[in-house]
Amino acid sequence: MSTRTPAGEPSERPDEGGAVSDEQWEAFLREAGSGGGDVPKEPSARARMVTARLRALDEEAAASRRRPGRRNKPAEAWQPDGWRTGPSGQPSSRTRKRKRLAGALGIVLVAAALVVTMRPSLLTDHLPGGGDSVDAAPLPAETAPPTAAPAAGADVERPTPEQPFLGSPALRWADGAAGIEIPEAEAVGGMSKGEVEQALRATRRLLVSANLDPATLRGERPAEALDLIDPLQEGERDRLERSLAEPGEELDPLMLFSRFDPDEIQLVGDVVKTRGRMSFEAGPAGSVEVHADYTFVYPLVRAGGDEVARTIVRRKLTTALHDPERFVATPGKLSVVSSQQNVGNTDCALNDGFLHPSFPSDRKDPSPAGPDVDPYDRREWQPDGSCGTVTRT
Repeated sequence: MSTRTPAGEPSERPDEGGAVSDEQWEAFLREAGSGGGDVPKEPSARARMVTARLRALDEEAAASRRRPGRRNKPAEAWQPDGWRTGPSGQPSSRTRKRKRLAGALGIVLVAAALVVTMRPSLLTDHLPGGGDSVDAAPLPAETAPPTAAPAAGADVERPTPEQPFLGSPALRWADGAAGIEIPEAEAVGGMSKGEVEQALRATRRLLVSANLDPATLRGERPAEALDLIDPLQEGERDRLERSLAEPGEELDPLMLFSRFDPDEIQLVGDVVKTRGRMSFEAGPAGSVEVHADYTFVYPLVRAGGDEVARTIVRRKLTTALHDPERFVATPGKLSVVSSQQNVGNTDCALNDGFLHPSFPSDRKDPSPAGPDVDPYDRREWQPDGSCGTVTRT
């Protein structure tokens, strides 16, 4: 086999025993002496170390691919990591710390979520209006007479203007009109489903206007409530108008309306707590009667003061909607069949048409008349006219 000399002429390989001319040998010596040509050079010690290290890494990579249980892959020479990327497959110490921190944080969050799910009071107790002894979760609507009195709040939980229901079972009650729900209507007593629903909605509007409307609570004339009552019901509208104009023991507007003297008492905020239920049944043929039983809790302060008291009014009201073709009645207007009330925390000796709450700082009568009464206990109805001592407000 032939090769080419630096001059480009064919000759025999020296290692194959071919002769070399004197001219070729002299040319070779000249190029070697000047550093040119293809003169072999001995590698440096550093180069030998690098070469040995690369060879060892190649052998280590090949050995790891031949370990039992691993699928053999075609051998690939070891490649160094990029000078910017850092070691591949091996996270830096900073990356490892971040991953450990993220893992620990995730475990803590999962554990916290499980604890709150099992005991939501651990979270709600620290929210505004929450308390250690009263679960702040809203109660479901009342659909039947309760079988027990609400749990008592802790004695240290005193109401404040910012949290006026603190320490009260009403903390979990619905706000205002949201607590007055009507049942699903159906035809009864010769009245259609639509007429029964009309009676339910009108009764709800009467309760809202008489017990929740800010103007009514300020002692103003409850115009909407009065307008819902049938003017053809003998004596009822006239009696209510006179009780508002000239209140007294025999004509007491508090039998239907919740009212406070604005010069004396102010409502704290704009929320009144409400709880109760409504039902209906057939009345005399051509009528439907609606029964409402609701308790309203009013947070109050003296005019210009900040000490909070609560007055609790439980009201039982029965209304009727009559068929105008069978009764002397105005279409769509309600007749008041009966109206009763129990009041907790008011001065029963005053009959001026307003509720008069007592405040914690007031001097208590050492020997109050009447039995002890829990105004939040909706199991029992106190006879009208009784004026006992409330056990809590």
